[in-house]
Amino acid sequence: MDARAIIEKVRDNGEPTQAELNWFAKGLANGAVTDAQAGAFAMAVCLKGLSEEARVALTLAMRDSGDVLNWGDGAPVIDKHSTGGIGDCVSLLLAPMLATVGARVPMISGRGLGHTGGTLDKLEAIPGVSTDVDEAGFRRMIDQTGAAIVSASSRIAPADKRLYAIRDVTGTVESVDLITASILSKKLAAGLQSLILDVKVGSGAFMTTGEDAKRLAQSLVRTANGAGCKTAALITDMNQPLAPAAGNALEVAEVMEALTAPKNCRLVDLTLALGAELMVLAGMDTAPEVAAVKLRDALESGAAAKAFDAMVAALGGPSAFSENWRQRLPEANVIREIPAPSAGKLAALDGHEIGLAVVRMGGGRLKEGDRIDPSVGFSEILSLGQDVAQGQPLARLHAASEKAALQAERAFLEAVTIAETAEVPPLLHDRVG
Repeated sequence: MDARAIIEKVRDNGEPTQAELNWFAKGLANGAVTDAQAGAFAMAVCLKGLSEEARVALTLAMRDSGDVLNWGDGAPVIDKHSTGGIGDCVSLLLAPMLATVGARVPMISGRGLGHTGGTLDKLEAIPGVSTDVDEAGFRRMIDQTGAAIVSASSRIAPADKRLYAIRDVTGTVESVDLITASILSKKLAAGLQSLILDVKVGSGAFMTTGEDAKRLAQSLVRTANGAGCKTAALITDMNQPLAPAAGNALEVAEVMEALTAPKNCRLVDLTLALGAELMVLAGMDTAPEVAAVKLRDALESGAAAKAFDAMVAALGGPSAFSENWRQRLPEANVIREIPAPSAGKLAALDGHEIGLAVVRMGGGRLKEGDRIDPSVGFSEILSLGQDVAQGQPLARLHAASEKAALQAERAFLEAVTIAETAEVPPLLHDRVG
């Protein structure tokens, strides 16, 4: 085995074997493969692509480059993954709901990426919470609470961590083959039996067109199923924030509202749809409609809120968080409304620009190691299609200073289109799998 021969095979449209890809992934993890070779491999895959069989093989090789968890017999081991968007706090709501209905949910999540928020950053907006948990603590949480949302240890898919850093600086992030292997290697290393994917499409998503979103969804679903994990995907809308908020603590507040005072809204509707599909995949129910009723009961009975409290406490946060969450979440120094410059209908919201505005306020990272301000962002964002009067609040702005507030307000207004008419896209675009 040598890296050059494997790179040449991919470059020349050959079919790398499972053994070759296993060797290459181990080399990424232990340093036997150089940065130059990793970059050449990523570029070869980006330009020439992989067959479905090779994509499965690469995913398994990256999964097996580190520890692979095994949860043994018992309740179904299931999870959900989103490709990223604005106001997407589904994981925080769905994990305790699934635990309440009898599943085990070992959710290894990520931090903010680009303009999108990260589940770990949102969860750590709760005072005291730390998502850096070792394997023993992770297993203990699953045994005790049924759900845990944690960061990946250095022993989970280390080949992916190395290759992702190389892709970030070599212009190969957009490869569907490499995106697929990156996402699934970590999820499969968590020992999942079933997985539901939420592939976003629209102005606030990485995939802005329906064609690109479907191509990614099909790649993810076929690869995961080929690797032995029952998987399906919903393609969902990200032409506006899912919850009417963007920012870590502000999105946690939306989750707590849903847990403690459930109502019909886009966040709850999508959470129920994803959870119901996942329960059917896992054999917990025979129809999504039946599963959705059980999940809604878990929400409305308060059982999901108690499960969330248990998870937060196990991660070092306050006990009974759902009972006094308003007093616990951090608040920004400057809070004010953003008035509409004209009357009409809210016709468009550029989610990418809204997400970047939150990052620039300190709600995300402009470079690795940046400290996050969990209090900043936007809340009470109006929905597409709503009638707007001049001067009416479009959203509430939360910033650390007046200077930051002025910059964020300008960015938000530039991301908004008010027109005479507006078309509101559906929340669910398609299903794959």
